[in-house]
Amino acid sequence: MTASQPRIRLTMAQAVVRFLSQQRTARDGREQPLFGGVFGIFGHGNVAGIGEALQGLRTDGTAQAAPYESRIDGTAQAAPCEPALRYYLARNEQAMVHTAAAYAKMHNRLRTLACTSSIGPGATNMITGAAGATINRVPVLLLPGDIFASRRPAPVLQQLESSQSQDVSVNDCFRPVSRYWDRINRPDQIITALPEAMRVLTSPAETGAVTLALPQDVQAEAYDYPAALFEPRVWTIARPRADRDRLQAAARLLRASRRPLVVAGGGVIYSEATDALRRFADATGIAVGETQAGKGALPDPHPLSLGGIGATGTRAANLLARDADLVLVVGSRLSDFTTASKTAFQHEHVRFIAVNVAEVDAAKHAALSLVGDARAVLDELLPLVAGYHVSAEYTGAVAASRSEWRAEVDRVCAPDPQGALESPVPSQAPAPGRMRISQAQVIGVLQDTLAPTDVIVCAAGSLPGDLHKLWRARDPKGYHMEYGYSCMGYEIAGGLGVKMAAPDRNVYVLVGDGSYLMMAQEIVTAVQEGIKITIILLDNEGFASIGGLSESIGSGGFGTRYRHRNPATGDLDGDALVVDLAANAASLGARVWRADTLASFREALTAAHADTRTSVIVVPVDREARVSGYESWWEVPVAEVSTSPEVQRARAAYETARRKGRDFL
Repeated sequence: MTASQPRIRLTMAQAVVRFLSQQRTARDGREQPLFGGVFGIFGHGNVAGIGEALQGLRTDGTAQAAPYESRIDGTAQAAPCEPALRYYLARNEQAMVHTAAAYAKMHNRLRTLACTSSIGPGATNMITGAAGATINRVPVLLLPGDIFASRRPAPVLQQLESSQSQDVSVNDCFRPVSRYWDRINRPDQIITALPEAMRVLTSPAETGAVTLALPQDVQAEAYDYPAALFEPRVWTIARPRADRDRLQAAARLLRASRRPLVVAGGGVIYSEATDALRRFADATGIAVGETQAGKGALPDPHPLSLGGIGATGTRAANLLARDADLVLVVGSRLSDFTTASKTAFQHEHVRFIAVNVAEVDAAKHAALSLVGDARAVLDELLPLVAGYHVSAEYTGAVAASRSEWRAEVDRVCAPDPQGALESPVPSQAPAPGRMRISQAQVIGVLQDTLAPTDVIVCAAGSLPGDLHKLWRARDPKGYHMEYGYSCMGYEIAGGLGVKMAAPDRNVYVLVGDGSYLMMAQEIVTAVQEGIKITIILLDNEGFASIGGLSESIGSGGFGTRYRHRNPATGDLDGDALVVDLAANAASLGARVWRADTLASFREALTAAHADTRTSVIVVPVDREARVSGYESWWEVPVAEVSTSPEVQRARAAYETARRKGRDFL
């Protein structure tokens, strides 16, 4: 950069904001802004820097937004008179990162939101969200304020002091949960840091949380920046191809297989490879099981779609997995829930082929690695197996398993499940002598009521397991599950991000009372912005999922129910702790209904759909009416030594199940 080239004098924060406003992504000829806005909560660590810059952007004629593509189908939606980066006020810093992650996930990682916080607790609140984004491989840009780079007024308010170094702040905690981390100690350092941050954000293989810690004094410092830094820049998302020799080897393995199975992960959806997967399945007859992130990759009612696979999977998928001699994994991290803690695949000579844009994921389970874009690899692999088709016996087994499973789902979700649930018992019923409805029945009503393009959003508790088994995803973007980090509190904030990314879709958030009480306040953000989401709040009086797990390991649900402290025992086994969740949601500005029966739940759904405001339907459910696992296991260690007979029995069962675990070498 020579001195004669034009320069612009800006504060570091102004330069960051202006740069972000000019970043775009492109894939397959479709271009869109990378950033859909900035979420934040201002404090003394960012209000005079990033805050001033965002406000100034509204009146800066050089950075006005061009028409942009906000719909996930790529159709253009103009945004006249909009700032290039709209500012959104969050209520909790962790929540706004969840919103950004959900927004990015819904946009197949082609767009995201930036998040700004003050220093100290405002910054560290974002760490949980950062971990979730990185684990789930979705891009978010975090701009936490930091302590003075000059160190002159130190220790400043909310600064963590260290006797070992003056170059440490709480923002160093972001390092292990970020795919790229930097601290900007001089205003000119953003000239190299910002492009590197964008490279990581837009890399399908490396993406995750990107953190740029911005010292509060440096944010306000001015520098003569090269004007070229602020020119529009397009980051083209490539579709890398797999090695040709490895493709040929994969084709040979497929042709030799007798009972192959496809495991479809989130990479299929992010790559927009669902049509390619369908063509591959149709041509070969190979059935498809789906991970949580990949649910909808082969939408129901395709005859080769087996639904969820693994610890929370369907009987149909898990039976096929047990006997599979070849597993083609497309776009999956192969977490323990997908592999049922490495017990899912029991064929003595099972082999794996892994298609993944990230080499680290493609190498798992000693797989034949096909490192590349899911759509590109499937399209190139298909002609190499031309003429191959599974046997008639295999096809019949798939059809039979699928038919049996659909009947089981219908039975479990029926208004009268006829013993389908593990242990339905009365539990503080809303009327004497009548049982509460079950969570599975709620799912059944939603399945019957929602349109294929509607989106359900969930993350933690017992709901993800039930949805993975029972939900019939009819659209690749209709099932939004955060199950890499399974973070309680993601649900409502995530639902907000989904609706922002897909304003033409109806968004339904499914959340338990445990997660709701952790992070309900983004209802206020949705109300403030006029963003409509419908929240189905299932009240099972505590942490029912972990309560069930606790019972399975012999601990009897200890510490998982909402109960008053009992003076007689000293434990939390007193009277029920009544929390008026409906009143709480109403106080946050939501339109609220309470549904104690399936009929009233259907009525509430209809009313909520017609209402333009964010809505909450509170549904008391029976915490003991659980959906069982099907031909699967999840390893949770049980105490090896205990005086409890229940724990001893659980330990014996654990040791038996653990022997089925495999080492794939």
